[in-house]
Amino acid sequence: MSQAQRYYLTIANLATARGPDADLSFQGSSPQGFADALQEALRKGILFDRWKAKQPDPDNVDPSLAPVDPNATVTAELKDLHTDVEVVTTLTHFVLRHRLFILIGPHWQLHDVAAVR
Repeated sequence: MSQAQRYYLTIANLATARGPDADLSFQGSSPQGFADALQEALRKGILFDRWKAKQPDPDNVDPSLAPVDPNATVTAELKDLHTDVEVVTTLTHFVLRHRLFILIGPHWQLHDVAAVR
């Protein structure tokens, strides 16, 4: 496993942030609900497997999108009408970005990344 990274994200309007597929998209509006959903998506392969099964050629999906991090942590809190999210994971930015896109589409912004010491 690679070294854990801490990602700092902002979601402008969590209540309307949705992914492209309603069956896989985050459906809540609370920061804690989102943190729980993203943490589960990073720790377990359930969301990825559901997304993969819906692809035109599931056997041809890039396997580098599949890893999970059973120790990933996500916290989120409402601040000044937006949601601040902190993710700590050994997963690559590529995998994190993909799981975020499934859950909330492009409705997030990365602000900083730092190695966890």
